[in-house]
Amino acid sequence: MSRRRVTLADVAKAAGVSRTAASLVLSGRSRELRLSQEVEQRVLRAAEELEYRPNIVSLGLRTGITRTIGFVSDTVATSRLAGDMIKGALEAARERGFMLFIGETEGDAELERLLVQAMHDRQVDGLVLASMFTRTIKVPESITAVPAVLLNALPERPTPLPAVLPDEVEAGRRAARVLLEAGHRDGIHLIGAGPDLRDPSESVAAVERLAGIREVLAAAGTRVAGAPSVPDWQPEYGHAATRELLATTRPRALICFNDRLALGAYQAFDDFGLKVPADVSVVSFDDHPIAGWMRPRLTTVALPHYELGRRAVEVLFTEIDREQPDPGRDGEVHRIPMPLRDRDSVAPPSGSPC
Repeated sequence: MSRRRVTLADVAKAAGVSRTAASLVLSGRSRELRLSQEVEQRVLRAAEELEYRPNIVSLGLRTGITRTIGFVSDTVATSRLAGDMIKGALEAARERGFMLFIGETEGDAELERLLVQAMHDRQVDGLVLASMFTRTIKVPESITAVPAVLLNALPERPTPLPAVLPDEVEAGRRAARVLLEAGHRDGIHLIGAGPDLRDPSESVAAVERLAGIREVLAAAGTRVAGAPSVPDWQPEYGHAATRELLATTRPRALICFNDRLALGAYQAFDDFGLKVPADVSVVSFDDHPIAGWMRPRLTTVALPHYELGRRAVEVLFTEIDREQPDPGRDGEVHRIPMPLRDRDSVAPPSGSPC
């Protein structure tokens, strides 16, 4: 048999006080009726003994605050790689006494619209609209009914919504600096930034990583030696592109645009009897779990998923606490540093490129 929920009236009866007095004590406002400390203690003791829990729904109706946040994403919740975004968001919310409602759209725009509406129906105090990978998105018009933040996404059109993203430009700079600091000045090729890269306008990471790489190499008087194209950032395409490259030249270093491409490149080097990093240095991005499993272990610039999720909720609290929203302002972009995981795949150059 299910247990009946303990009500405020039950607490008041057990403590021998009015319902109003019990309510004021439990909401920390007992001074409004100048209740004695003895009465306060009776109410608190009764609430503890009865295991009383306040009705959050009715409290939200009275105060306009439900202490809940909606988190709507494409595939973040079901992705092993980006799941730490949820963890960071959960912990930041919990520290403020908020609960996170999570909804997944699988990239379906209509389902996204319905989930956003469902969050509004549940009177969430704010919304995080998140993407599994950094990209440009169409922001649902209804999202601005409550304070909201974009996570790992930029809007197609100007919006007052703040956005939280990884600092991909600086990540590109870091990857290039790793090679320069190891002594590489020529024979540097890119895997994943070729002219046929699929939907480059949507791939914010590709565009920004490439910008950072070019900036640092140009400042050092170095240029990219080549960039074979790939249709997608998966191991088989990294393997094919690297084999194509090795058929005509001997690179000194590769910058792969993610760790899956680097895995394919490693396999291609093995096909040609080349060793990393003795023959070719490799640096990559993301810090996927495979980066630590590969041999030699892959040097990569990590996506800070936990920090992204946490910062998004912190920015959202700032929006919630804002006294008067300004619909005319442009949304601020918060860039989260991408740390370098310096492992074993980069060494000083050996020999000369062909």
